[in-house]
Amino acid sequence: MNRKLIIRVLGAILCIEAIAMIPALAVSFVHRDGDSMALGVSVLLAGIIGVCLFFGVKTDKSSHLRLKEGFIIVALGWFLLSLFGALPFMLSGILPRFEDAFFEAVSGFTTTGASVVTDFDHFPRGVMLWRATTHWIGGMGVLVLTLALLPKLTGRTAHLVKAESPGPSLSKLVPKTGETAKILYSIYGVLTAAEFIALVLLGLSPYDAVIHAMATAGTGGFSNYGASIAAFQSVPVEMTVSLFMFLFGINFALYFKFIMGDHIKAFYRDEEFRWYFFIVVLSVVSISLLNLGYYHGDYLTSLRYTVFTVCSTISTTGFVVTDYSLWPVTSQMIILLIMLIGSCAGSTAGGMKVIRISMVFKMSRRTIRAAGHPQKVEVVRIDRKAVDETTLSQVAQFALMYIAVWLVGAFLLSFDGKYDLLTHLTASLTCVSNVGPGLGAVGPVYNFAGYGIFSKLVSSLLMLFGRLELLPMFIMFTRSAWHQY
Repeated sequence: MNRKLIIRVLGAILCIEAIAMIPALAVSFVHRDGDSMALGVSVLLAGIIGVCLFFGVKTDKSSHLRLKEGFIIVALGWFLLSLFGALPFMLSGILPRFEDAFFEAVSGFTTTGASVVTDFDHFPRGVMLWRATTHWIGGMGVLVLTLALLPKLTGRTAHLVKAESPGPSLSKLVPKTGETAKILYSIYGVLTAAEFIALVLLGLSPYDAVIHAMATAGTGGFSNYGASIAAFQSVPVEMTVSLFMFLFGINFALYFKFIMGDHIKAFYRDEEFRWYFFIVVLSVVSISLLNLGYYHGDYLTSLRYTVFTVCSTISTTGFVVTDYSLWPVTSQMIILLIMLIGSCAGSTAGGMKVIRISMVFKMSRRTIRAAGHPQKVEVVRIDRKAVDETTLSQVAQFALMYIAVWLVGAFLLSFDGKYDLLTHLTASLTCVSNVGPGLGAVGPVYNFAGYGIFSKLVSSLLMLFGRLELLPMFIMFTRSAWHQY
């Protein structure tokens, strides 16, 4: 194992995190909310340690990362990122307990949006901006950002992107991984800026607009208001945020194809996007009709809240405009299903991903057909292209591991003893799928503050497992991963 190269990349990650804290530090100086010292110390600690690791360790220029080392860097990098990202919360005294601060940082970077914050009125603006910034960094991926800024950091950088990118396969937009990273972050930045401008034009202050734009872009859902988007009481704001939540749930490779000349064909030719669009439309129509009784026959009101909630849930953003835990049980079941599915691979969203669900469905259909026609050979196709059996096997294994992690997480949370089965099951699912709110005591108007130390640490691990799509975390905890060979 090339430990020196691993340490050097981790140093680069900490340097970038320190730089990312600077805007929040600047805001804290302007507003003088008492969080300047906390952010300043955090910037110095992350910066100094990052510089020491990056420049203090010399590596051979011909050093190349192997796939196993890429997985380890991703797992360690996200853990380290969350550890130092928790410092502003702790040092400012807003979340003085380690498990709370670490939970909030992990939730931010993994774009989960689950929170332990109960008093939003006394949250300093600088730390609140840093809280939203963690979403934006984590949305596209910290290793992708690192490679966009430092493309020549190491050889075989595709291993880093592959280990961090959501989805069953890596789609390089151009031959060089560093250039791909720059393109992805450029598209990401333009969409974020577009939402920021739209929200400002709709009457939000620049501060509110940037926080909600970054939270939407990362599909995270951290708001600077306890009532989330409902605090604005504005249908145009809700519909704008809904649109962008839907857009950030789309594979970013399709935006690149759109720009390069495929135009709208890039979307309707993509099977995963068609399934994604179909699931959203079907969910909106079904839930809005099921909720007619709850909204006393007012279909427009039902449609308004359903559109927002479906877009928020399937994109795993987690913004809230209504307490959907009061909806009919069938509506809640649909919400849980799309929470599990998530959005498209290659997006900033969590969940199992639509493409995997599609593959599992087609594999199941093939198995059923084979029972009646054992001599028939059927190939699973996506976008009219045959999917190799290795990929299908990996997708099936991922689905089983994903469900296993969800259920084991719920079992571990049940030791807390405070809440009912629904709360523990949805708390685990919302962490693994990186959604944020669940049902029961972790529903849309509640949070994770009531859980104990053990449960918060378990939830933090579940969020990391979900955002990194299991393998990097599993590999980090295996003994063979740390062998020299």
